Amino acid sequence: MCGRFAITLPNDAMAQLFSARPANTLPQVPNFNVCPTNQVHVVRTAETGRRLDPFRWGFLPHWYKTETAGPLLINARAETLAEKPAFREACRERRCLIVATGFYEWTKTEQGNRLPWYIQRKDGAPIAFAGVWQDWGADEARQGTCAIVTTPANRQLSAIHHRMPLILEPDDWPLWLGEVGKGAARLMAPGAEGVLEYYRVDPAVNSNQASGPDLIEPIPA
Repeated sequence: MCGRFAITLPNDAMAQLFSARPANTLPQVPNFNVCPTNQVHVVRTAETGRRLDPFRWGFLPHWYKTETAGPLLINARAETLAEKPAFREACRERRCLIVATGFYEWTKTEQGNRLPWYIQRKDGAPIAFAGVWQDWGADEARQGTCAIVTTPANRQLSAIHHRMPLILEPDDWPLWLGEVGKGAARLMAPGAEGVLEYYRVDPAVNSNQASGPDLIEPIPA
């Protein structure tokens, strides 16, 4: 799964990278500890072209009467994305990219202590998570919500977790966004080996209140 990530790319650089028109209400960056229910940066295709919008991280199906009416859906499994009632329609019609610089996963010691790891691209490029989105609410309370699509971990990341976010390369963005026809299902596979790297970081990030660049500084494993 993916339960926490970082985004450090400036908003104007994000808009340029994804050739997207930015909203005026994008979340502030950098944020080294993006948590569920936070606003995140979402790239989607609209009638006027790509947009970069702020969405709530936590997909809200249309039948939820309140934001807490059911489970917090921050991840969507690729294997069942097209079948689950919550995601079935979004899988066909509302796919998006969720922008990150890196993300966190945790292992446990024999004593049960949680040890955080930070994962990023080896080439230093931003990460584009595959996502799905859903508008939820009515009138002034209407908001965009999203979830990150996950797959079984590849061999490299399986050392620290059995799942990983679906990370898309630039050549695959148009297909995932539905800009070049059908066939996005073929993208829903574990990422290529060797694209990512990871290292231990300070357990301070175990708190969702922690902030600052020190959270992604490496410490001895």
